[in-house]
Amino acid sequence: MEQGRIETAEKDMEAHIDEFEEKLGYRFKDKELLKLALTHRSFVREEGSGKTGSNERLEFLGDALFDAIVGEAMYRRMEDEKEGALTKCRSHVVCEASLADRGRETGIGAAIRMGKGEEAAGGRDKTSIIADALEAVIGAMYLDGGFDVTRETVLRLFDRRIEMAIGGELFTDYKSRLQELAQKYGVADIKYETVKESGPPHDKTFFVQVKVNGKTAGRGKGKSKKEAEQEAAKEAVIGEVGHVF
Repeated sequence: MEQGRIETAEKDMEAHIDEFEEKLGYRFKDKELLKLALTHRSFVREEGSGKTGSNERLEFLGDALFDAIVGEAMYRRMEDEKEGALTKCRSHVVCEASLADRGRETGIGAAIRMGKGEEAAGGRDKTSIIADALEAVIGAMYLDGGFDVTRETVLRLFDRRIEMAIGGELFTDYKSRLQELAQKYGVADIKYETVKESGPPHDKTFFVQVKVNGKTAGRGKGKSKKEAEQEAAKEAVIGEVGHVF
């Protein structure tokens, strides 16, 4: 019975990996390399280090490639900007939050191999785990298909974010950006409210809403109130909060 459960779980994981590749827009020739990129260290701890490795080395490689690809794109597109402006602009795209946002859109969370404990703690939606896995996939893609295909895929996935960053539309501190917009409209009444908490004391998830002039402008969740507030502010900013002013 246990063997049947394991086989079913493996088939489900294969389906998730297939869906992820479809959304990624790249099919790996070496499927084992992709599986390695999608293996969190918690899985290694539970399965035993002799059976498999984690994605941490591939994450290291992918991080370097991601920085270089985005940096080159900005260097070519921002011809009149100096180093400081380029560095600041790149940081908005290569940050953990940006990677996690795109990772969630590709469905990578469902395809990650992780330990039961980490999964029970909400690991499939953790920003750090999703961001690290997507970087690992970038590293694996380079080894599997070379630099050109990696560059093409990364730019296709992040081109909109790169353009938003260049245009000053992408932010890492959405609470500050929301405050700036409120001041622009002459509004001072911005309040963040924790509407719900879930999970055990050591692993809580917070649900927050932000109100502008008493009207709900955005909602967010996170493993801390600060993270949840940033997510709520992000939803408000992306929604161009004008409807609540």
